[in-house]
Amino acid sequence: MNILMNRLIWLIAIAPAIYLGLIWQKLPDTVAMHFDIQGKPDRYGDKSELLIVVLILFAVSVGLYFLMANINRIDPKRYAAENTLRFKKIGFAVALFIAALNCFIIYSSTHGGSKMDVNLILAAVSLLFAVIGNYMPNLKPNYFAGMRLPWTLESQDNWRATHALAGRIWFYGGLAMTLLCFLLPPAAATVVFIGGILLMVIIPAVFSWRFYQRQKNSNGNP
Repeated sequence: MNILMNRLIWLIAIAPAIYLGLIWQKLPDTVAMHFDIQGKPDRYGDKSELLIVVLILFAVSVGLYFLMANINRIDPKRYAAENTLRFKKIGFAVALFIAALNCFIIYSSTHGGSKMDVNLILAAVSLLFAVIGNYMPNLKPNYFAGMRLPWTLESQDNWRATHALAGRIWFYGGLAMTLLCFLLPPAAATVVFIGGILLMVIIPAVFSWRFYQRQKNSNGNP
């Protein structure tokens, strides 16, 4: 699986550049480069700007994947090696999302007369949260991914309980947000998306703090 992912990541990351190359000659000299919250283009630029964006996102997707795949080499936590495959899968999912976003940006920019589908982007990001949430309960303590709070990093029990809860919240919350972002108008979907992310972060953080307080009290600490 490791070899397969290492090979597939290059194909996935370069796909947007291939797409752009195939349509390059058909592109107008000026393309949409920025969209407002309703998905309407509000800034145009030379098509060479689009090439720069595609190359940057290519570098980010590949760099992030190989960073996640090699975190065990720099993570001082003793569980780093156990997290290697999980980190690699998360990095692969994020790189796949970035490549899809890259293609979507190309399409939306080259069809400047039409709106960018804000709902689709928010739904895709929400689905990515659900994918990451699926892996969270199995993450071992580390300094790079998960709920990396002082009290989770110093207690395996706290880490395990917090990530079991966070995994469920991120998975089911991400799926619910995906559905809502498809159904609601763009402005309402944006509010739901931002509110959902805040809840997905705050609830596990508060839970881990309370877990820490209970542990401290049970150990007789002041």
